[in-house]
Amino acid sequence: MTALDSLGHPLSGASPRAAELYDTALAQLQCYRGDPVATATEAVQDSPGFVMGHALLAWLYLTASETAPLALAQQSLQTARDLPATPREQAHLQAAGDWLEGSWHLASRRLEELSIAHPRDALALQIGHLLDFYNGDSRLLRDRISRAMPAWSEAMPGYHAVLGMHAFGFEEAGQYDKAEAAGRRAVELNRHDGWAWHAVAHVMEMQDRVDEGIAWLRHDSPAWSEESFFAVHNWWHLALYYLERDETERVLELFDGPIFGHGPATALELVDASALLWRLHLRGVDLGDRWAKVAEAWAPQAGAGWYAFNDVHAALAFICAGRDDLLELVREGQRRAMAGKGDNVMFTAEVGSPLLESLLCLARGEHRAAARGLRDVRRIAHHFGGSHAQRDLIELSLVEASLGSGDRALAEAVVAERAALKPGRASTAGFLNRVWNQSA
Repeated sequence: MTALDSLGHPLSGASPRAAELYDTALAQLQCYRGDPVATATEAVQDSPGFVMGHALLAWLYLTASETAPLALAQQSLQTARDLPATPREQAHLQAAGDWLEGSWHLASRRLEELSIAHPRDALALQIGHLLDFYNGDSRLLRDRISRAMPAWSEAMPGYHAVLGMHAFGFEEAGQYDKAEAAGRRAVELNRHDGWAWHAVAHVMEMQDRVDEGIAWLRHDSPAWSEESFFAVHNWWHLALYYLERDETERVLELFDGPIFGHGPATALELVDASALLWRLHLRGVDLGDRWAKVAEAWAPQAGAGWYAFNDVHAALAFICAGRDDLLELVREGQRRAMAGKGDNVMFTAEVGSPLLESLLCLARGEHRAAARGLRDVRRIAHHFGGSHAQRDLIELSLVEASLGSGDRALAEAVVAERAALKPGRASTAGFLNRVWNQSA
């Protein structure tokens, strides 16, 4: 008799024990908590012919968005392809293979079709949602989940995660009331759902609700931080709120503590480290040797050229640490990427490379050139992924470049734009003061 997952999908080659472990690993992934790789590995050790166990491992390695785990993803996929599988399972393997070959959008499309046919395939929804995030597809972040929602109910295992994903999709689409309601309900259903906590934090970030954002993340921080491999990103959101209150000492405490103090090595966490230090750098905060430490952590990935979003954040560390050797490795990786195949050609050519060069100009004090480049890239920056909150780094950099350019009209225009969106922020007040001083 074929084992089933917790929502009734057949699991080829799985024993009842392996099926139970698969459900546990998926639940860990849905909360970004625990060690789903270890759990999925235990499942395939129990049942070597377990197709979806191997598929889950491949997906987990791929979602790291860096090159080091790709060989492990390839190994898991190769094992699974030699096993009897259902059409649903084969679709998972095909989509994972697309991503492994650099076809991020095709992988997303295959999972889109899979979720239309099997809307309760929680793994397909979860990975598809992450791909939408990596691809910067704000509409599909929402609509992929919207299509599946009628097939789900609160009585089903993992419903909180579907609701949390819907919340983030609503937020990125600008539907903040729906996003907050869905995210709060997801947390009520499972207080350990780090993605749902994150979705509500994004809403408050976008709506300039700084004090509420701090209260939201502070009132039960153990729920989203303990045993979580997503905790750094939520600590990063908390740090952004404190930065907007001009409490830079608190920001540095968070950086030296939960954001970077544990010595992160993964791209997902190092992106947050670079992004936070760059915002502090734009404020003129003395960062000591922090850039050097972040640059060393990024160094093994310097020439990867796998995902342009990562490359830009690595380059920021190298630029600010004075590591021209590592910066050149990033640029070499970008050149290889643009000469190669796959979607990172577009990610890099349209956004990653011109953005890196513009930020380099800004760091060197070449404000006019930086402003020109940043104005060109900001319109299409979503093409290389990330959230609105993450891509705000580009907007902040443009404001700084405009203020330093000597072009008073441009500076006034860009700061006015910022003030309309985020009027209550300390950073906005600082920008306005600088514009007024230039105009005096």
